[in-house]
Amino acid sequence: MTRRPTTAAARARRPIALGAAAVAATLLLAGCVSGEGEAQAQADTPETAAAGDAEGWSADTLTLDFATYNPLSLVIKDQGWLEETLGDDVTVEWVQSAGSNKANEALRAGAVDVGSTAGSAALLARSNGSPIRTIDIYSQPEWAALVVPAGSEITDVADLAGKSVAATKGTDPYFFLLQALDEAGVDPADVEVQNLQHADGKAALENGSVDAWSGLDPLMAASEADAGSTLLYRNVDFNTYGFLNATEDFLAASPDLAQVVVDAYEKARAWAIENPEEVVGILADVAGIDPAVAETVITERTALDIDPVPGDAQRDVLEVVGPIFVESGDVASQDLIDAALDELLDPTFAEAADPSTIAG
Repeated sequence: MTRRPTTAAARARRPIALGAAAVAATLLLAGCVSGEGEAQAQADTPETAAAGDAEGWSADTLTLDFATYNPLSLVIKDQGWLEETLGDDVTVEWVQSAGSNKANEALRAGAVDVGSTAGSAALLARSNGSPIRTIDIYSQPEWAALVVPAGSEITDVADLAGKSVAATKGTDPYFFLLQALDEAGVDPADVEVQNLQHADGKAALENGSVDAWSGLDPLMAASEADAGSTLLYRNVDFNTYGFLNATEDFLAASPDLAQVVVDAYEKARAWAIENPEEVVGILADVAGIDPAVAETVITERTALDIDPVPGDAQRDVLEVVGPIFVESGDVASQDLIDAALDELLDPTFAEAADPSTIAG
């Protein structure tokens, strides 16, 4: 049985194909939206970064991730805008993230300068000492849901008590599972959670190794189409936003390159809204999925026409998720959550975003 609560947030979501006018209005208004977190020191602000290409870029390499759960990253990589904008002076390196947890690992290790995660995963990482800040919001997705295999006798979240569920710890689907269990009155201790990466969770569901999977698109949509899997429970309010994060070291050393990345993301947002069929094709190619599945993900479960400035909307969502981290033992105390909420969101780059600076 698929249950999908009708909430104000769900009613407010709009598909990607609303047109560029919406994102243009968003960009015009972005500077008027107050964000969370303190601005960086003057030397590190986007205003000083604007002179980067005139005086020479601050670094000769820029490393960022791309991920099938972040369609804007796929567009930027496919179009080659960063390479064209930065020219021969900066080498652009791309690293694929298989999930938010992997993006966080890469950020913590310094393997990428900029990485994309779910909001919940960014808060978890910051609460546990990872020195990252969120510089742009790339989407408001409905990318997580609880999934059962074809023919399953499980019809309600309460039926998961005593069952095994695959989920990738440290990602939105994992926290989606915890919230769904709490809402249904099921003690997480009564559920066997198998910590599997998203693709492995999908495989485990389809081969019968687990009773359910807290899934992530586009793998989830592919499982529905190819294996007849069923979405047991959906709730858009349990999905946190898509966060674009950068390490504090990178922001301090290369605010000019951070601004270029955010400018490229905002160019990609407008392009994606105007060209949904092309985005579908790019996602299908990178993820190796049927275009019809990619279309479901892009047009039905991904909202890109949103305010990209990290701020109150994201903080409101994370304030709900934070205590769950403490209850589950993923974060030691609420004080760490509160400090992370004050430090994580940096609106300055998105407020200063200028897509016209990006070549192509």
